[in-house]
Amino acid sequence: MIRAALFLLLALSGAPAAAEEVVMGLSKSSVSISTDFDGSEILIFGAVKREVAIRPDPPLQVIVTVEGPKEPVTVWRKARRLGIWVNSEAVEVDSAPTFYAVATSAPLGEVLSEVEDLRHDISIPRAIRSVGAPMTILDSQSFTNALIRIRERAGLYHLDEGAVQLRESTLFDTAIAMPANITEGLYMTRVFLTRGGKVVASHSTEIDVRKVGLERWLYNLSRSQPLIYGLMSIAIAVLAGWGASAAFRALKSG
Repeated sequence: MIRAALFLLLALSGAPAAAEEVVMGLSKSSVSISTDFDGSEILIFGAVKREVAIRPDPPLQVIVTVEGPKEPVTVWRKARRLGIWVNSEAVEVDSAPTFYAVATSAPLGEVLSEVEDLRHDISIPRAIRSVGAPMTILDSQSFTNALIRIRERAGLYHLDEGAVQLRESTLFDTAIAMPANITEGLYMTRVFLTRGGKVVASHSTEIDVRKVGLERWLYNLSRSQPLIYGLMSIAIAVLAGWGASAAFRALKSG
């Protein structure tokens, strides 16, 4: 079924072709976040469209990235003061994706050169933009590395080397797992074809991730009516506490 879709994509693509071009598709172009949302998996597949015969050496490789909305992040470093751990130094990361996944057909260091990574911002560190840091902080890169480690543990950043299946240097597919804690927004999906570490073709599209149902209503309420949202949250907390206390007293007296 996937192969049939790939060949259909090739047949319908009427744009003038370069030496090699990417034709890609998604198993779904939108993700709905509801109250019972526990994550999602997106199948990304495609084919290589050519005007010339396949060149066997160097072999073709494929890189797929999925990037969530970007936002500024303040990263703090803790230090021990008078026997307790407190925030001591901070670096403002100008722009970091809320989610970033990279899948490759071979080890990333083999399929992409540092120059091409710098040009296209493909690897996880290159996707994060941190321009400046306080003059008192000499190791600002360690703050960016800490952010990457934290989000890797949360399942929000991951590199899957060898996860892209490439068949006969023509058909490719991979699956990108999106955890339950993703944020809503447009997720940029990019596919790169590389030879000898150099990008020879690329293509991009978007995945729309949105809250629906109760999640959407609460989100909109928190943005449009923050006072009402806050009062409602307090009321729910009070009622929950009262209910738990009443249940405990009933169990104790029984």
